Amino acid sequence: MGALLGLLCGVGLLLLVHRRPAGAPNHRRRPRRISQRIADTLRQAGLETVTTRHLVAAGGAAAGVVGTAVAAISHTATIAAAFAAFAGCAPWTLVRHRARRRRAELRAVWPDVVDNLASAVRAGLALPEAVAQLADRGPDELRPTFRRFADDYRVSGNFAASLDELKRRLADPTADRIIESLRMAREVGGTDLGRLLRTLSVFLREDLRIRAELETRQGWTVNGARLAVLAPWLLLGLLSLHPAAVHAYNSAAGVVILTVGASVSAVAYRAMVRIGRLPEEERVLR
Repeated sequence: MGALLGLLCGVGLLLLVHRRPAGAPNHRRRPRRISQRIADTLRQAGLETVTTRHLVAAGGAAAGVVGTAVAAISHTATIAAAFAAFAGCAPWTLVRHRARRRRAELRAVWPDVVDNLASAVRAGLALPEAVAQLADRGPDELRPTFRRFADDYRVSGNFAASLDELKRRLADPTADRIIESLRMAREVGGTDLGRLLRTLSVFLREDLRIRAELETRQGWTVNGARLAVLAPWLLLGLLSLHPAAVHAYNSAAGVVILTVGASVSAVAYRAMVRIGRLPEEERVLR
């Protein structure tokens, strides 16, 4: 009888702990959100053909190569594991760096895109033609993407579907706003699209000017913080060439020191990135 009561109490406590209130977010969607964010980052980096599996495979290959090389040089599994972990994160770090650089490049040309669209609308071009002409008159960085839009629209004749595909390729919040404005103007109609595009162009240029000033001021601070995180591991790489240091890190205390050091470096780097990061606009109009 006591065992049965204990079982019932345990089941009741388990149901209370795992109960999800009505309207609470479903955590099963989190993996999908993460995969979608990774896919957006790959598209923003201009790597549409690269998938998450390719990224994981590249990280595993980098970790294997670097770990094997360090193990062959230092003859220490703990040091090799530490550098293999950093190497495994390198592909994702490079992708994010490329995505940030490409977003900065596109941020500088979006006002020109909006100006071209406003001029085309003011000249009386139809919206599909106004977007398609960016393949020839738009900024060089975006001409291939708009050329693919023109091909899609020429084949299908479906403006909405072509805009959806264009939005997917660009994976950019500014592009989302422009595309949704064009879609609304196409479906609902209205005479204020040109005024809206000109206002958006002014806003984008002002945002670009302020962001450039902030990035210039904080650049040396962020680079100094990155060097401070990287310096201990460069020193560890040099120490791994000395037999005495290798023997010290082969001990249990050495494993603890490396584990704590890696954890502190990861936390410090994430805190530095979060503190020094300028706010990025989220894609709310997917």
